[in-house]
Amino acid sequence: MKIAGARIQSFLRQPGSEIAGVLLFGPDQGLVRERARGLALSVVEDLGDPFRVVEMTGQTLKTDPTRLIDEAAQLSMTGGRRVIWVHEATDGVCSNFQDLLEIPGGLEIQTGQNLVIAEAGNLGPGSSLRKLFEKAKNAGAIGCYEDSAGDLENIIRETLGRFGLSPTDDATAFLIENLGGDRLVTRGELDKLALYVGGGQNDTGAATKTVEVEDAMACIGDSAAMSLDFIVYATASGNAQELDRTLERAYLEGTSPIGVLRAMAGHLQRLHLALGFVAGGQPPDRAFDALKPRIIFKFKSQFQAQMRQWRLGRLAAAMELLMEAEIECKSTGLPAAQICHRALIRISQAARAER
Repeated sequence: MKIAGARIQSFLRQPGSEIAGVLLFGPDQGLVRERARGLALSVVEDLGDPFRVVEMTGQTLKTDPTRLIDEAAQLSMTGGRRVIWVHEATDGVCSNFQDLLEIPGGLEIQTGQNLVIAEAGNLGPGSSLRKLFEKAKNAGAIGCYEDSAGDLENIIRETLGRFGLSPTDDATAFLIENLGGDRLVTRGELDKLALYVGGGQNDTGAATKTVEVEDAMACIGDSAAMSLDFIVYATASGNAQELDRTLERAYLEGTSPIGVLRAMAGHLQRLHLALGFVAGGQPPDRAFDALKPRIIFKFKSQFQAQMRQWRLGRLAAAMELLMEAEIECKSTGLPAAQICHRALIRISQAARAER
């Protein structure tokens, strides 16, 4: 069965004894691993227990096709359910899982005893493995996608809160803008930030230290995500010289042209939204404050200047230009970096024309 939305967390906490297998898949491999770990801990207390936790890969199943069924059928020597954890599962081992989930007789050998957890990459709707788990009544399939701004804010506050830290609104906005592509990377960056600031709690467990935006920028200010911020603000302000400098730096850091184009599109969409609020009768300051997540303090004056600089029609044309550039990057075979640079230069020129 397909598990989505609000059902995911309750399912991960208590999948039920009738569930023989769970597939976790998606582009956010950090989230796949985090959810797989939490699911395993719902069955066993110690993931290092060799009697109750068995790990293998999809390649193992290819070379030893009966391994999965054999492990699923075994009882624990120390009692309790066992976890059979399969990493790097693909459509190529779908038949192994099909044998597991479609055993005649009501799955007596698995039900109430063992749980199979399969981790996979980004499986499309046509994936045979994904279809198998989504259709099976005794299995669950959970997609793991990039965190939304709301989810990311909760993760930021929860993770820093464990260290007795409370981020300011500007620090939270900065972190939301610069984290989120991978759940494990996000938590790793937040752990690094907590170590940098130093944590602490009072007797009631309440946070005793505040994380400022300067703290967040000091820890991840050199990341590729931060470079994207400088690119989009330089471009939308019409600063071609700064655009060239920051774009070159981003490429050296490994940022892809497609990533740059999408970051630019996201920035223009926020400008378009803010100007839409103004067109609807809101004062510019209130329109700026209505944006979620908030614009961090460092870029507040630039964003407000761009709100005065741009018009809705020009923004729509610029966003269409970015869409065309991304399609061109993917379909023409021309150098993507040059296509991206040309599109940003044209937007920068349009920004100067708006002054």
